[in-house]
Order: sequence, then structure tokens, then C-alpha cells
Amino acid sequence: MVASPVLPLPGENDAAALPLFADPLAPDPVLEEFLHRASSLLTDWLGTAGARSPLPALALLPDVAPERLGLGAERLLSDLQLLMEGAFNPNHPGALAHLDPPPLAASVAADLICAGLNNNLLAEELSPSLTRLEQQLCGWLAARLALPAGAGGVAASGGSLSNLMALVTARRTRGLGSHGQAVVLCSEDAHVSLEKAIAVMGLPAEALQRLPVDAAGRLAPDAMAERLVQLEQAAIPVIAVVATAGTTVRGAIDPLEEIAALCRRHGIWLHIDGAIGAVFALAPAQRVRLQGLEQADSVTVNPQKLLGITKTSSLLLLADPSQLEAAFATGLPYMEPSRAGGHGGEAGLQGSRPAEVLKLWLGLRQLGQQGIEALIEAALQRRCLLEQRLAVDDRLRLLGGPLHLLAFRPAGCSAAAAEEWSARTRQQLLAEELMLSRPLYRGRYHLKAVLGNPHTRPEDLERLAHAIHASIANV
Repeated sequence: MVASPVLPLPGENDAAALPLFADPLAPDPVLEEFLHRASSLLTDWLGTAGARSPLPALALLPDVAPERLGLGAERLLSDLQLLMEGAFNPNHPGALAHLDPPPLAASVAADLICAGLNNNLLAEELSPSLTRLEQQLCGWLAARLALPAGAGGVAASGGSLSNLMALVTARRTRGLGSHGQAVVLCSEDAHVSLEKAIAVMGLPAEALQRLPVDAAGRLAPDAMAERLVQLEQAAIPVIAVVATAGTTVRGAIDPLEEIAALCRRHGIWLHIDGAIGAVFALAPAQRVRLQGLEQADSVTVNPQKLLGITKTSSLLLLADPSQLEAAFATGLPYMEPSRAGGHGGEAGLQGSRPAEVLKLWLGLRQLGQQGIEALIEAALQRRCLLEQRLAVDDRLRLLGGPLHLLAFRPAGCSAAAAEEWSARTRQQLLAEELMLSRPLYRGRYHLKAVLGNPHTRPEDLERLAHAIHASIANV
């Protein structure tokens, strides 16, 4: 037997030095103690969230570069603690700024196991059970969204990547891979990731054609129908129409059924960017909000934005998942053939990737169907409560939708006044440990509340509403 090379030990004189790698022949008590202490740091940080602001006032960093000798457990944990103290604090009840809820306990644990397994979904032999888990879970979620039998997909590192893969697949499926004049249609409120996708696909910026929205922030089907006729007459092909189920600022949902009917009539690929809103279809009582989602050729879903799945957790689901492999397959000639129906590295742009599906699977198992529905319903109730409290003041202009986002600004004020009010009010709210975001929308700065934090109580929303009403008096 060939002896393993001797690796340098950490520079500290620990009684039992932290191993660089886990012993493959026996559980290591030193490693177990280190992981236990790291977990304690995390549980303490989570459990004291309410005593710190959602956004730290000061972020300190430990040394970045490695020292000549490696560090032992004490220094490593001390550096971790320093970094954590400057981190954004989503577990705080006043963290209402973004689509970043607190993490589910099971999802946190699954992230640790995922790191320890260090499996690679590039190929089946590098992740045999997890490859099958991803395929089956994507199939289950597609069925829950009422996509056709046989629908499925792949996990991806964020909604931007899911949207990009959808558009590349649409272009390849429609035989437009070398057509430099092809375009993509979406609403003027569609996500900026589509602009990145167009750039990556080698198309000019004007290939993304943004169409008007109605007063509720939804893509106007009449404008889309007119543009499709114009494009046909000009012999300009359409790669895809992207409908949005949950716009970034106001949570609007495009009229999916009408858009799907237009896409069928013109033979065009329909992609639905449901990064924000698609998970609402997992609650039977809310599926009516997403009527037409089941007619999509592809759908982006981001469970991380509401269900507490740790980042990243995005999925691209397709009515015909074989189209995804047809667009990206290279054969992976350096890997053994798959027995489970395909390698993960053939299904999409990413090659090596962690088993992100593990934290989604375990998180959903912890929640159960009842828990999923409860999270969704509670988020909607918080939005309704805040909207009711703010709507009594006609000096506010509210911009909402059917989901759990609510944006607002002073009514009738200039762009400069809206900018000054939003900046000042956001700082005042942070002083009260209430964190909202400050998006620029239609030439005016707004404040935006995302009501997906399960720790946010009615009294927190009452405090928020009171502070907003007081701030309007100074505009």
C-alpha cells in the first residue's frame, strides 16, 4: 500500500489539530467538534437576530490572504465570527427589503450535508442518488405546476441562469441559432436578467423588445399581438415571448392565458419567468392567480425567494425536457454512460455543480404541503395588512399586485422630491430596525416592502405604517 503524502498541519499548537480532510476510515471527533462549534456560531447568530439591525452599520473583515502556516480551529472560528457580525441579517423581523427570507432549518442542514458529500451533478457516477433525486423532484414540481406529463428540468444557480438557458433552448429548438435578426419579446417591467441573456447570446441590445404594460403593471396583450404582426410582416423571427409571473417592483403577473393563446397562434415559444410568483401555484387556493402557467414551454421557478430554501435554489422546468439536452448536450466523452436517463452536465449550461437540489428536497419535506401553503398564505396576509394600513392616506401612491410585494411613494411629487423622500425615509426606518428597499421605477424612487419574512408580526407592520404616514407629512 502506497503511503499518503504528509500534509502540513495548522500552525497552532492545538492539543488535537483540526484535520485538513476527514479520516476515511473512522469518524473524527476533532472534526465533529469543529463542525459543532461552527454550528453553534450560526445558531447563536440566528437566535440573536432580533437584537441587531437587519443591515449592519459596519462590516469588518478578517485578513483575506492565507498566512504562511495554516490556521487552527480557534482562529478559523474567530474569523468566521467577525465576518458574520457584518453580514446582512434576514432573520430579523424587520428585514422586508428583498426576496431573501430566513432560511429553513432543514435547508441549512442539507447545505452542510451537500458540502460534505461534495458530489458533482455533472455526471451520474459522481452523484448517483442525487442525480435521480434532481430528475424526480423537477418532475414532481412540474406536475404540481400542471405542466404536461413528462415535464421536468434542472436546478440552476439563480433565476438569471434559468432564464438564459430557457432562451438558448428556445432559439436552438426553433432553428434560430445562427439568425442574427431574431428577437425576444417581454414587458417593459420584465427582469433585467433578460438583458444579460441577450448579451450572452451574442444578440444586439435591441433584440430584446420591451412592450407596454397596463395600469396594473401587466404586459398588454393588444400591444403584443400588434408587435407580432409587425414582426411577421417584416420577416423577423421571434425566439420567444417572456411573460413574467411576479415583476420585481410591484409583483404583477402578466395575463398568462392570453399571452399563451397568442404564442400558440403564431407558433412561438412561451417562457414564463416565474422566479418570484411561480411557487404560489403550489398552494391550490392561489393557482387561479397563475392560470395559463401550465401552457408554457418553459418556466423559471425560484423557491429561495419565499419558501426559505437556502441560496441558491432556482429551477428551469420545461414541458419537454429533452429540448434542454438537445440544446446543451456535448456527449461528455470522458464520463461513463448514464443509467438514470442523462447526465446533469448535459441538461443545461452548467457542468460541475453542487447538489443544490438536496436543500430544496429536504426543505420541502420539512414544510410538507401544509407548511408550503401556510408560508404562501401568510405572506399574502401581511401584504394585505400593510396595504390596508397605507391605503388610508391618499398622499401615498401604492403600486402592488396579486403577490406579496408592495411599493409606494408620495403621490404627485417630482422625481427629485421622491428621491429625497425615499432616501431620508429609508434611513429613518433603518434606525427603527425596519429595512425596505429603494427601487427606481418609472423615473421615480419608491420604497418597497417584501412581505415574505415569517418573523414579521402585525405590530411590526403597524410600526412601519405609522413611520411611513409620518414621513409623508414632510414631503
